[in-house]
Amino acid sequence: MGSGPAPFVDIGKRAKDLLTKDYNFDQKFTLSMLGSTGIGLTATGLKRDQIFFGDINTVYKSGSTTVDVKVDTYSNVSTKVTVNDLFPNSKVACSFKIPDHKSGKLEVHYLHHHAAVDSSIGLNPTPDLELSAAIGSKDLALGGEIGFDTASASFTKYNAGIGFNKPDFSAALFLTDKGQAVKASYIHSVNPFTSIAAEMTHRFSTYENSFTIGSSHAVDPLTVVKTRFSNNGKAALLCQHEWRPKSLITVSTEYDSKSINAAPKMGLTLALKP
Repeated sequence: MGSGPAPFVDIGKRAKDLLTKDYNFDQKFTLSMLGSTGIGLTATGLKRDQIFFGDINTVYKSGSTTVDVKVDTYSNVSTKVTVNDLFPNSKVACSFKIPDHKSGKLEVHYLHHHAAVDSSIGLNPTPDLELSAAIGSKDLALGGEIGFDTASASFTKYNAGIGFNKPDFSAALFLTDKGQAVKASYIHSVNPFTSIAAEMTHRFSTYENSFTIGSSHAVDPLTVVKTRFSNNGKAALLCQHEWRPKSLITVSTEYDSKSINAAPKMGLTLALKP
């Protein structure tokens, strides 16, 4: 459905990715392998301060069905089974975690030429309900999302947004935080190598404004440099290099000008795909 609108969650995604994607201020290692039988294996390790986290993720694909199983260092097991085209233009997924017996969730995604609908329901006696929808086209999309907690009979969220996309720029406007804030984002491709993005948020209750601006520049076909500045005094820099096909090394750093006694944050990410 390339001519249809993106799901609501993807409205404004291009600007968000430039400002946040791949920034990491810890030590992270990822090894991904894909077998010829449709089985994929990904091992991830993350060191944050003096604590180490890790998980092993196995993905098996057979026809229209995908089974995703993840086991972490705390012996938690997460499983997700996804079936494509169970109904025309749809995707159905069921997920759960062990030992959390209340974590089950059923998701239904539907794509149409002029609409994209995502819904989910918790598989427990007092489930959380979520629904998001977007209508329009690949160039212009209007949508919203709601979340409802049946245990307290209250809405957990309700947001709305509109996005406009062209090959060289994208703009989005959202009403968020249950109508308490408005957020606008914009990204523009200056040339084939350089893009700039900005995001601004205004909160009606406190009259507080916040903004973040950033840039991305391809130094060469294998190296990308990104920068980010926020009104809270934080500045970040990222350099990502593809040192072998599909294998990336990323160095990130962030400096907080309001914490002059704190050392800048440094992060290193190594992603290997043999």
